[in-house]
Amino acid sequence: MATAIRMRRVGRTHKPYYRIVVIDSRDRRSGTEVDVIGVYQPCARPNPVVDVDAFKALGWLRKGAQPSDTARNLFSKLGIMKHYHDGTTPEAPEAPVASVPDAAPEATAESTAVPEA
Repeated sequence: MATAIRMRRVGRTHKPYYRIVVIDSRDRRSGTEVDVIGVYQPCARPNPVVDVDAFKALGWLRKGAQPSDTARNLFSKLGIMKHYHDGTTPEAPEAPVASVPDAAPEATAESTAVPEA
């Protein structure tokens, strides 16, 4: 199946919101999507929001999906196209470490010594 990475417009009038989707390239513009790999909100304040799953995007690019011009520009700004051309993968985000409050400091021999009277 020939696939393309396109942007599907959703949202309301004058408030566009785009889903970055993988779709059969022979399908119509708003046809059935194979996979949703991200979102783009150009009207978000104070800055536009781009949220793309880099691992999914790279996987589809390596399978032969052709990005549209706009999707390619977004991928370039995010560094996904550089990873694709270099054949590398982005580093996995580190899992947040749960911080445990420090317990009472352990008693040492010096602090537990009883003063002599």
